[in-house]
Amino acid sequence: MTKPIRNTSAWWQSAVFYEIYLRSFFDTNGDGIGDLNGITAKLDYLQDLGVDALWITPFFPSPQVDFGYDVSDYESVDSQFGTLADFDCLIAEAHKRNLRVILDLVLNHTSDQHAYFQESRSSRTSAKRDWYIWRDPKPDGSPPNNWNSAFSPCAWTFDELTGQYFYHYFYKQQPDLNWRNPEVEAAMFASVRFWLERGVDGFRLDAINWLFEDEGLRDNPYLPELRPGSTTEHEQELKHNRDYPETHDVLRRLRAETDKYESDCLLIGEIVAPTLRDLMTYYGAHDDEIQLPFNFFLMRDVTKLDAAMFRRVVEESEAALEGRATTHVLSNHDQPRAFDRYGNSTHDTEIAKLLATMLLTLRGAPFFYYGEEIGMKTTEPVRLEDVRDPVGKLYFPGYKGRDGERTPMQWTSERNAGFTAPTATPWLPVPPTATHVNVAAQDKDHASILNLYRRLIALRRSSPALLHGDYTTIGDDEHIFAYRRRTPDQTVIVALNMSDADKVLRVDEDATNGATDLRFMLSTTRTEWQPMTASDIRLAPYEALILEVRE
Repeated sequence: MTKPIRNTSAWWQSAVFYEIYLRSFFDTNGDGIGDLNGITAKLDYLQDLGVDALWITPFFPSPQVDFGYDVSDYESVDSQFGTLADFDCLIAEAHKRNLRVILDLVLNHTSDQHAYFQESRSSRTSAKRDWYIWRDPKPDGSPPNNWNSAFSPCAWTFDELTGQYFYHYFYKQQPDLNWRNPEVEAAMFASVRFWLERGVDGFRLDAINWLFEDEGLRDNPYLPELRPGSTTEHEQELKHNRDYPETHDVLRRLRAETDKYESDCLLIGEIVAPTLRDLMTYYGAHDDEIQLPFNFFLMRDVTKLDAAMFRRVVEESEAALEGRATTHVLSNHDQPRAFDRYGNSTHDTEIAKLLATMLLTLRGAPFFYYGEEIGMKTTEPVRLEDVRDPVGKLYFPGYKGRDGERTPMQWTSERNAGFTAPTATPWLPVPPTATHVNVAAQDKDHASILNLYRRLIALRRSSPALLHGDYTTIGDDEHIFAYRRRTPDQTVIVALNMSDADKVLRVDEDATNGATDLRFMLSTTRTEWQPMTASDIRLAPYEALILEVRE
């Protein structure tokens, strides 16, 4: 067992984060499911890529109804992923390479197979009855209120044994914990300490703004129209079961608990906030809650490759943040990959490089999803019988679930893409694109997406302006999203041509302090550099260009 890395600085403020969907990353025992030893086996690859921290999706014992987000034991490892000894080895080997490890922690709910819930549902007089949210039916036998589940029209399930309903915002196999009971907090905080003692560097807190609900169980009001992809007939404003003030009290106590550890423990919050103002509250009134509440607004609000949309969302975020640390996210295990959302099938590779450049040069901590660095695509199941995600099974074909963004990592062009043994059956099919889109092929190609990620991360690490500089938008061109990153010692201009035509960007003297000469740092399209001035920056279609101002 290793101790956490000692570091007195806020390491996460300059870190690049890599999300690993564990089931799909690398399988070492031939069962078709990725495992902890698979991550350990690929640490040299991740170190060479240049990332600083690994966010690993849940590996705790679980019935796998929601593929690990239904936890039945918070202080062990599911046998399909390995053992505690395997985890300790992963931590030790990661720390040798200066790689941090972030665990995905589910505090809002447990599995219905967790010992806590099994005891809670055993009788109304159980010592743990109040660890979950149980309520009597209405006089007509219907649920206590009208709350929807994220995955179905009703968030209540009737328990025949005790004659009451229990609340679950997600699947019925994921009953919500009652965080108004101090014993629940004590038990969950004990599990946090268990992993900190094993050397983890932080936690991604799943669905953390759902911890509390209205004590009176008031009905939620209905929205006038459905959101895209809705899984219910009448969508609700989540007024009475999300973002309650008591959540902030818990987060302050959790932050105080994790601050006791020498690892400079990081808390990342999965917070699906309606507005930036709502998101801002999770930093805490005195910056004493979550260091990095996820900023999902790029992923949520920019629906196409559009310079004006990207510029507007980033400007709104920057205005609200007032210099606070932030994150940028374009893809994750719950959303179709950015490669598909913003690509056009003709210039996908160029657009993938453009997006990578934006992600790694905006102010804040970039998070990217395994496979983004090689341009993996969302590959949805074609037939209902091929669907693994329960919500996909329920709503197919209108919504096919999240399998498409969770397919195995494409390491080689061999059978099963090098993810698992050639004779094994992967838990999800390997996409046919693996024959030409894979790490082995791109590793040899200087112009590949993979090698661009490596260059971008290295450039970011060596540039004071990209690491710590402020952000200012440049211009309002409908096709070019451009911005300046600046510290007292360096000024960098990033120009992103989001169109299929040659464009010219003219930067006024205010943005460059009167300087006009530019030094080439990186381009996603050109191999030769022709000198330019700030008043005449020429961009090829879908080109991303990074320039340093010579003052």
